[in-house]
Amino acid sequence: MAETSNTPLLDQIRFPEDLRDLDESKLPQLADELRADLIDQISRTGGHLGAGLGVVELTVALHYVFDTPRDRLIWDVSHQAYPHKILTGRRERMKTIRQEGGLSGFAKRAESEYDPFGAGHSSTSISAGLGMAVARDLSKGSNNVVAVIGDGAMSAGMAYEAMNNAGALDARLIVILNDNDMSIAPPTGAMSAYLARLVSGKTYRTLRDHAKSFTRLLPDFMREGARRTEEYTRGFFTGGTLFEELGFYYVGPIDGHDLSHLLPILKNVRDAGTGPILVHVVTRKGKGYGPAESSTDKYHGVSKFDVITGAQSKSKANSPSYTGVFAEALIREAEEDDRIVAVNAAMPAGTGLDKFGARFPDRTFDVGIAEQHAVTFCAGLASEGYRPFAAIYSTFLQRGYDQVVHDVAIQHLPVRFAIDRAGFVGADGPTHAGSFDIGFMAALPGMVVMAASDEAELKHMVRTAAAYDDGPIAFRYPRGNGVGIEMPERGEILEIGRGRIVKEGSKVAILSLGTRLADAMAAARELDGFGLSTTVADARFAKPLDTALIARLAREHEVLVTVEEGAVGGFGSQVMQYLAMSGLLDGGLKVRPMAMPDRFVNHAAPEMMIREAGLDTKAIVDTVFRALGEEAKRQLQA
Repeated sequence: MAETSNTPLLDQIRFPEDLRDLDESKLPQLADELRADLIDQISRTGGHLGAGLGVVELTVALHYVFDTPRDRLIWDVSHQAYPHKILTGRRERMKTIRQEGGLSGFAKRAESEYDPFGAGHSSTSISAGLGMAVARDLSKGSNNVVAVIGDGAMSAGMAYEAMNNAGALDARLIVILNDNDMSIAPPTGAMSAYLARLVSGKTYRTLRDHAKSFTRLLPDFMREGARRTEEYTRGFFTGGTLFEELGFYYVGPIDGHDLSHLLPILKNVRDAGTGPILVHVVTRKGKGYGPAESSTDKYHGVSKFDVITGAQSKSKANSPSYTGVFAEALIREAEEDDRIVAVNAAMPAGTGLDKFGARFPDRTFDVGIAEQHAVTFCAGLASEGYRPFAAIYSTFLQRGYDQVVHDVAIQHLPVRFAIDRAGFVGADGPTHAGSFDIGFMAALPGMVVMAASDEAELKHMVRTAAAYDDGPIAFRYPRGNGVGIEMPERGEILEIGRGRIVKEGSKVAILSLGTRLADAMAAARELDGFGLSTTVADARFAKPLDTALIARLAREHEVLVTVEEGAVGGFGSQVMQYLAMSGLLDGGLKVRPMAMPDRFVNHAAPEMMIREAGLDTKAIVDTVFRALGEEAKRQLQA
């Protein structure tokens, strides 16, 4: 007998139009099957889990009520969009998610017409949705635009900037606030659902519009009083006064796991016709899977796991993680200096500052998803004599760059930037790759920029930054584990702007910045085997440059190769600028800067991304041979 499918309804759904053919009474079963399928899929591949489990019913309801993809559905951050992917023609490819050549872990325009706007960072959905809504109105269109934003993303100022603008424009835009930890207000059972359904309905809104028409006939002082009376009376029963002040019609809070509540309210707001509306939906992260419900942080992103026990299969590393080394080194420095404080932007565990916070709770600050504020907050701390460390992923620091320039660099304030996830990050892909920090930080006058080549060097750089008070200083380090080098008990204070020679040679020089040093050493050994005596140097500093070291390498070698895991315009460009202006290129030196290619590299295992980018051992050797020319290469290989 053939085995009966555990997902008979889901098996019928390839695209949302199939979903819309179902009777409403079948939707709870479909949601259950979708949740089970998501758990099964991600247990085999790893990926984001908790957030997707929390929006299963909401995803089903949105695709059932709205005419996607004609109606635009935008997912903020979009790590919660896995159920959306399953329902929009990508179920069979879920086994490839976050793998080389497979589905992205986020919404991606190039992947599906059901992803109208890509995301990986937070708080972009309302701005993008407003742009789409205005474009629709300019084109005389009639489709709906729906932005789904999590309450964590609502901590970023950009969301409020967009809401303020949407309210002023009175744009027809629907925002779904997915409140997954009840941080704003909990739903209060049947009465809450009833009130939400009432105020979202056509009858109430029609009466409200008639009342507004009547109040236009009243004197100004009475008109304003009537408006505020209606607004605050509704706000008293339903909440949402803040959103009303921003110009949004507020509906909620409602239970985001109860389809009997979701469906009629979404239909009401779909048919409302005018103005911006915010629907406050309360969900539970990890809903329906016990381990994820009880430990939302550990099940936000997971490796492969056992569905029955929830145990994740993580291989034991032979060396500590760079993030862990940073945290331990910072704790060590903070034990010696009570002026050291640590700041992160909603990533305490990701940056290692959860450990720092456990040791120094009064000196640890999580400011939410607000990198701009984090940077200027640190500038304020520094201006009062404290030694702030801003621990922010490279890709997220981009969002605070104006503050780095205006509030830190121009004022020459000693803020310490601990730049985590520098370089390629693997499965999270181009939205999370730390590609640009060398270039944008080294461009700033007075900024010191370091890059750790291994975990011991990272310890040195933490201590160096802690001791440095003559302006801003930054140090970058990658995701993942170190190389297994012997670790000092405490880091040393490095001389600012001084690199080091790791291996002496005479023909070829490889000048590495950061963790490409291991590949540079491997390339040197291979080049030595061809009779090309090779020097390897660890630059340590992208700014200020060790000009004495660079001049020596230029004068004493025929070929100089710079290697960095960063975009064009970074370290290699700084070196080329110095060489050109100092006349060191005039003697025929062959310089070859190696950096990331001028394109975004898709997600894959980090080592595969390095190879594709042309920054591995083989690429370094090939670069040297190309610099020497084909004839030299043939002679050496003969």
